[in-house]
Amino acid sequence: MCSAITEIDPQQWEALRHGDTQPFLNHAWLALLERSGCVTDESGWRPLHLVLERNGQMVGAVPLYLKVHSYGEYVFDWAWADAYRRHGLAYYPKLLSAIPFTPVPGMRLLAADAPARKALAQALIDLARESSVSSLHVLFPDPEEVTLLEGAGAMIRRGVQFHWYNEGWPNFEAFLGSLTQPKRKKIRAERRKVADSGVTFRRLSGHDISEADWAFFCHCYDNTYLEHHSTPYLNRAFFNGLGERLPESVLMVIAERAGKPIASSLLMRDAERMYGRYWGAIENVPCLHFETCYYQAIEAAIDLGIRVIEGGAQGEHKMARGFTPQPTASAHWLAEPAFADAVQRFLEREGQAVGGYLDELNDRTPFKTSV
Repeated sequence: MCSAITEIDPQQWEALRHGDTQPFLNHAWLALLERSGCVTDESGWRPLHLVLERNGQMVGAVPLYLKVHSYGEYVFDWAWADAYRRHGLAYYPKLLSAIPFTPVPGMRLLAADAPARKALAQALIDLARESSVSSLHVLFPDPEEVTLLEGAGAMIRRGVQFHWYNEGWPNFEAFLGSLTQPKRKKIRAERRKVADSGVTFRRLSGHDISEADWAFFCHCYDNTYLEHHSTPYLNRAFFNGLGERLPESVLMVIAERAGKPIASSLLMRDAERMYGRYWGAIENVPCLHFETCYYQAIEAAIDLGIRVIEGGAQGEHKMARGFTPQPTASAHWLAEPAFADAVQRFLEREGQAVGGYLDELNDRTPFKTSV
């Protein structure tokens, strides 16, 4: 177990990713979260990264945290915690394998080979069983890991996200042409409202993002949390480090009116995918959120040849903007047998409902269908 990601050699960590380029699993990203104070004992995220060794060599690793709350996870287990409380049991602390504050599917069991990956799945369950925690939760693992974790004794929870897929359109108008007439009309009307308000946009990446741009984005980000009467998960130190350590993974959109910035969104990217992450505004303009977060991202993805935009947690409204539903999963192990049985029955019912919901959503595709 490692109490800080910096206790693990970055090159060895990255080697276990086998060429995966998702920015959130990057050693530098996780280190920034810890160094900036966003992920600490005080914030309720105690790093306990799991390392697997074979013959003295690191052959596996898992991003792992001891949690004393369920904030920043996006797979909601508040009802489970409340049920424990009502029965006089402690739900916290719990073990969590996830990327903090980031509902993005990807690898959680970093391994040199298939046997090491299987061993990691079992090691997580064994660690939870031998510890004093109530439970273990692995959020948004990839499909192979879901199978391994279920085989090791975890229960699987199903969910839905909304992703945009690039079909090779040469420009935004060609993308619009693939949509049904009502969706096409709606998007054009929304974009017209923003343009008629005199708003223009700048898209910046890497070292083209100035300190003033970062300062404005952070102001927007903080303002969004303030308007929702909550506390931001990330701080200025994290974003400053992001611009310095992972500039090639950052795409910033700034909305301006009369030469004054009024809104901003921050997207992360790799060679194939773009990830919608954070946004905020200091002026209220109708449809500005849709333009800044979705339409500017789609234009950028088309220009850059990005294959997928992942829109983050929830958001059925994204379908009207050309996003389509995609299944997600998480894995859970509970120490208390009676609660484990009850949760298993709940997850079976919930999984059936999610399956029906996916079928319903797929019947409501925003794209034209051939007759």
